[in-house]
This record gives sequence, structure tokens and C-alpha cells, in this order.
Amino acid sequence: MDAEIIAVGSELLTPNRQETNSLYLTQKLNALGIEVRFKTIVGDNAEHLAQVFRAALGRSRLIFLTGGLGPTEDDLNRQVVAEVLGRPLHEVPEIRRRIEERFARFGRTMSENNARQALVPEGAEWLENKLGTAPGLWISHQSVAVVLLPGPPKELEAMFEATCAPRLASLATGECLRSRVYKTVGLAESEVDQRIAPLYKNYQNPRTTILATPGVIEVHLQARATNDVEANELLDQLGDRIEAALGEYVFSSGGESLEEVVGMYLVMRQKTVAVAESCTGGLLSERLTRVPGSSNYFLGGMVCYSNELKATLAGVPADLITEHGAVSLAVAQAMAEGVRKRTGASLGIGITGVAGPGGGTPEKPVGLVFIALADENGTQIREFRFPGDRERVRHWATQLALEAVRRRLRD
Repeated sequence: MDAEIIAVGSELLTPNRQETNSLYLTQKLNALGIEVRFKTIVGDNAEHLAQVFRAALGRSRLIFLTGGLGPTEDDLNRQVVAEVLGRPLHEVPEIRRRIEERFARFGRTMSENNARQALVPEGAEWLENKLGTAPGLWISHQSVAVVLLPGPPKELEAMFEATCAPRLASLATGECLRSRVYKTVGLAESEVDQRIAPLYKNYQNPRTTILATPGVIEVHLQARATNDVEANELLDQLGDRIEAALGEYVFSSGGESLEEVVGMYLVMRQKTVAVAESCTGGLLSERLTRVPGSSNYFLGGMVCYSNELKATLAGVPADLITEHGAVSLAVAQAMAEGVRKRTGASLGIGITGVAGPGGGTPEKPVGLVFIALADENGTQIREFRFPGDRERVRHWATQLALEAVRRRLRD
């Protein structure tokens, strides 16, 4: 069985709101062996929604429409669906009664426009909404199942689990879809593909997708099988070969972030870490402490933005800054060694650079970053030239600092 998701709402076409319901639905549907092949976002426009819905009816057996079930004039889903399917709307007294009772529990009187939420297309089943006023709808139309769900994620998720998942389990073909993601750092997308294309091109199942995200190149595998054991065998067969081809650049095959992997290594090796940051402004500390339990290995961080604080907090000699400049190998090394000494951490990290957009010079351009990692065996310092804007430079700097820790603890 294949599926299609239509997310409705003009706000989803602006930079102010991110559409996430389809991600939840795709995860749940894949677990049932149902593949999502189309996803569309359409604004609150009846004509546009009707066009998208008609196209979906011609190509998908299962269609989800999310949002557009509220009481306002721009909530068009039930009306448009009813018109396209040729099913008149009628009021269901039970739904209206429940909405009125919900308002009464909060000491309020139902507005008359809420009554439109009690309208149901002929032949449709309505789905109870225990967290809101908008019921969902399940419509069987010829060989297609059309499901209308509310837009608020909590309402949608609760309704799906209670009313949709059991029905879909009985409709599914008995196949399952299982995925695995290999995350790499330090290789470009083209390099990853060059290494693994000779492998994945020989497989129709699993299917391979390469995805570039900030600081990480991901290799996504999706296997279709009759059961979990068979799916995992297919993923292992290709995945093991891909992991071997990518080697030390793979840091995760279970969905973990780089900061989570670094945290696991620190716990396993019984090590601690402290950081001294300049151009990253505390971002590395934030990423390390994003992981639950990080207090077991992260001792603390210093944001040494000014030259004075590099000296007083991290112990960088003032004459070193005068001689080499704040953005230099020597200062990065002194920051890493200074924060390690002052905190007693097993590892110290120092980061200094030019994040931009201003402040660069021909000798030290925007994107120049020095990262130092100090431990009992000495200090490793590396120079990087990161492209992109300020946030990209800062993110890449923290990514490569974490990668330096991973490689140090992995060896």
C-alpha cells in the first residue's frame, strides 16, 4: 500500500511555521509497511486544495489531509473533500453535543461557527478527538481511504494512535519498511558517493539515499521485507559493506548525533572534557550539554571572546596574543592547555577564529578557525578554512572539535 500526505495551511508556506505532522505520519506508516510516495503543502485556498486532492485520488490508495478542520472560514478541508467526492455534508448531533460539553467544562458557551465542525460528508466515519473540538474523518471512496486529521500535533498524534493505527494494521499488506542511517563527518557528499556508489547501485532493495546536512553527510537505507528479521538482514548485507567503505568517517549507524557519540566515548573511557571558546561563543558547550547525563563528563566551558579574558580565564599569556594574534595556532593551543589545567579535565578544547561577516583580513580571512585538543599525551592543533556565513562557520567549528575528540578517544 502506498500513501500520500496533504498538509493544509497557508502558514505552512511561510518561513514562520515548519510542517512536522507529515514526519510523524511517515514514521508511523513506514512501521506498518506503508510507503509515503507524495507529500504536498497547500495553502487555505479551495481551488488549489481541490486540484491537489483530485491528483492524489488518481495515484494513491491512502490519503491523509492534515489541518483545515477548525471552526474558521479558512478551514476548508471537510468542505473541499466533500465537494470533490460528491458527498453532501450533514450535521451529526453527537459531535455538536460533545463540542458544547467541552466548552461548558471550561465555563464557556460554544460559538456558532464551531457548529461547522459537526458537519460530516455522507458515508464518512467521524473520529473522536479527545484533546480538541475538531473530529477527524475516515472516508472509504472506491478503492481509496481518505483520512482527515486535525492540525495541532498533539491532537493528530493521539487520534492516529487511537483510531487510525489499528485500522491501517489490518489494511497493510503484511510487508514492513525498515530504515538505517549511517552518519559521516569529514567527507564531502561527492566523496561519500564515490566510495559507495559501486556498492549500492547493485541493490534495488534496500534503496539508498545520500543526504547532506550541516556538518554531516548521511546515507539512508530503506529495506522492504515481509518481517523485521528479513528487513534487518537486507540492511546488514548492504550496510556492512557501506560502513566498511566509509571506514573511520562513520560515527553513527543508530541515529545518534555526534555529541551523543562523543559523550558515550567519554563515559566508556572514563574521561572528562572542558572547553575554551572564542568565535563559537559557547556553542560547543551547548552541544555537549544538550545530551542527558553530560554532567558525568563535561566539567564546564569558558567563552573567552576578548583578549583580556583569554588571559585571565584560560591562562593564555598576553605576549603570545601580542606576538601571534588572537586567531592563531599558538593561542588555540594555549586555550586548550589552559582550560584543561585550570579545570582538571582529561581533555581540553580551544577554539579561536574569524566567524564573520566582518573582521577578516587577507592573512586571516573570514572562515579561518584553529581548533586545539589537549590531553596528557600532548596537544593537537588544526587549521581550517570554512566557507559560508557566520552560523555555518560556527557550526562547522564545533563539529570538527567534536570529531577531534571522537577520533582521539576512538584510537
